[in-house]
Amino acid sequence: MRALFPALAEGSEVYLDSAATTQKPLPVIETIRAYHGSRTANVGRGGYPWAAELTARLGEIRAHTAEFLGAAHPDEIVFTGGATAALNAVALSWGLANLRDGDEILYSPTDHESNVLPWLHLRGLLARFGRHIVLVPYASTVDGRADTADIRAKLTPRTRLVTVSHVHHVFGACSTLAQVREALEPHVLLCFDCSQSGGHIPVDVVALRADFAILAGHKMFGAPGTGVLYCARRVHEQLDPFLPGGNSGVAVDDSGLIRAGMPELLEGGTPNIPGILALGSALEVLDEFGVEEIAAHNRDLTLRLIDGLRGVPGLDFLPGPAYGAGGVGYGIVSFTVEGIAAADLGFVLGEFGFLVRAGAQCLPHRADEPGPDAIRVSTHIYNTAEEIDRFVACVATIAREAR
Repeated sequence: MRALFPALAEGSEVYLDSAATTQKPLPVIETIRAYHGSRTANVGRGGYPWAAELTARLGEIRAHTAEFLGAAHPDEIVFTGGATAALNAVALSWGLANLRDGDEILYSPTDHESNVLPWLHLRGLLARFGRHIVLVPYASTVDGRADTADIRAKLTPRTRLVTVSHVHHVFGACSTLAQVREALEPHVLLCFDCSQSGGHIPVDVVALRADFAILAGHKMFGAPGTGVLYCARRVHEQLDPFLPGGNSGVAVDDSGLIRAGMPELLEGGTPNIPGILALGSALEVLDEFGVEEIAAHNRDLTLRLIDGLRGVPGLDFLPGPAYGAGGVGYGIVSFTVEGIAAADLGFVLGEFGFLVRAGAQCLPHRADEPGPDAIRVSTHIYNTAEEIDRFVACVATIAREAR
């Protein structure tokens, strides 16, 4: 199986940074090469065979993506330039058009910057036009999940949207908001950032009762610059184009723009064709492995990693599965080691061939304050128990030297 990933087959390093980006399997690499090397064309713009075949293939990938997410309809799938672009699309296509003075959005200030900064940006944009929305932060639990009790307590008649990380990018905890969904009024929308769950654990947007769900193609074996935005049909009439242009299906009359149908409404311009084609190949690889099998493998590695690191002197876990009950784990563990800065520890680990994330981890922080400083380990199907054991031994040796 590891031979399917050339970078791993050719090198001796242990790659433990799959939460940043996953390694690419051969079918994905070959798909990108084939598009650029043979029958390159645009989509939705030509009737000749090359263009028509590509247009049909992207339609197949859209349908496959809908099936992968448990979505009922292919028109609920929008291809974007990445997860950040998808979250900004929600803010701009839904938020600008629908939020009124005094409306509230509930969010976690510890989520990825891409699920925090778009809402701050939206608040600033609306304020310029005399609409003042309120961003209401909610807490996280010690095991890294969204605190549903705190969310419940902060719901008001002005709440319009609750946004959450399905799997947290640093804490590695899974939040489904199951304890909140029944308490929500029908007009309150749910937005799930599934950047770390897509391709790692099963994602069912209907079971989540998601109105919006976001995927990052490059974190699920696909190419950078490709994302997925799921928009439930019940919100389609609330959306305005945020990127009107060629192929967006938007017509013009004397009064201005005439709305198009979905998903064209949110897909103006030439899409990242090789990226979407690569996403199609990535989904086929994920189907072949089985997302349930990937989730089980990552859970086993997570628990093995936590158990091994517990005995390391001076090591402290960030919130996450290390504090949870029931043996949960989603392939992400973050920690600090007393006596050595995370950047230094990450550098030394890299010298020994262990490739991990070190530093601020894309957690929001004030410009005049240093960001969080931690080591994040993230696994995938191509990692082994033996690699985890060697990593733990290396961290233990460095920690002893640091003390």
